[in-house]
Amino acid sequence: MRIGLDTAQHQLTWTELVERVQFAESAGFDGAWVFDHFTPLYGAANGPCMEGWTLLAGLAAQAEIKITVDHNPNEQATPEFKFKNVPSPTATNAAAKAKFTIVSGEKDSNGGDVEKLNDGKLPTEQDQPEENFFFDAGTEGGRLLMDLGSVIAIKQVNTYSWHPNTRGPQVYKLWVSDGSHPRFNTEPKETVDPTTCGWQFVTIVDTRPRHGEEEGGQYGVSITAASGSLGKYRYLLFDCYVTETADDFGNTFYSEVDVVARKQ
Repeated sequence: MRIGLDTAQHQLTWTELVERVQFAESAGFDGAWVFDHFTPLYGAANGPCMEGWTLLAGLAAQAEIKITVDHNPNEQATPEFKFKNVPSPTATNAAAKAKFTIVSGEKDSNGGDVEKLNDGKLPTEQDQPEENFFFDAGTEGGRLLMDLGSVIAIKQVNTYSWHPNTRGPQVYKLWVSDGSHPRFNTEPKETVDPTTCGWQFVTIVDTRPRHGEEEGGQYGVSITAASGSLGKYRYLLFDCYVTETADDFGNTFYSEVDVVARKQ
C-alpha cells in the first residue's frame, strides 16, 4: 500500500502549497496530489486555485532544493560544531561581512545582538545566551534580514544552533531576492507575504525531532540545490518560529549563519 497527501489547492497560495508538499516529503508520504479544477470548489469563487498541471511542474522544480540536517546530542556536542554531513561554520564565508536587521520581533535582552550570527565566534558551552541570538521570551519569533551587500551566486545557506533543551531545534522559512523587483520591499513585516513584494520562497526548515528523540544539542542545517546553485541573490529573509508553546522559552538559540558562494 502507498499513501499520498492530497494538497487540496483551494484557497492556498504558492508558499502554502510548497509547505504542504515539503511536509509530505519529510513525513514519509509516498507522494502528493493536486486536482484538476480551475476554480475553488469552496470558499471565495475568485480565490486562489492553481491549475493542476502547471502546479505539478512548479512543485517538481521546487524538489531541487535539498535540506540536510545534522544533530549532535548534548553529550556529543563540542565547541567546534563538527557534524557528519553539514560543514562546520567558517569565519571566511560570504556572510562574514553581511548586515543583519531585525525586521519584526524583539531580541531577548539576555542574548547577543544580531551580529552574533556572523561574527565567526561560536559558543563554547551548551547554554551560553550571550553568544547566541534569539527572540524575546514569550513571543512567537520574528523575521531577520540578511544583506550581503551585492548580488552573488549562492551555493549553500547553513544555519547553526546550540541549546541543551527545546531552544536547540530550528524552525524557519527562507526567502531570497536580488532586489530588482519594481515592488521590492526590503523589510516585509510579519503580516506581509514576502512573495507579494519581490521575494522568492526557497524552503521551510523544521529540525524538531518527530519521534520523541532528545531535543537539545547542536543542530546544523545546510540548504542546497541539485544544480549546485540556489541562484544569484543579495538579500535573505529568515522567518523564525518557536519550537514549542508549552512555556515562554521556545525561541531558538541561533549561533551562526553561513552563506557559501558558488565559484564562477
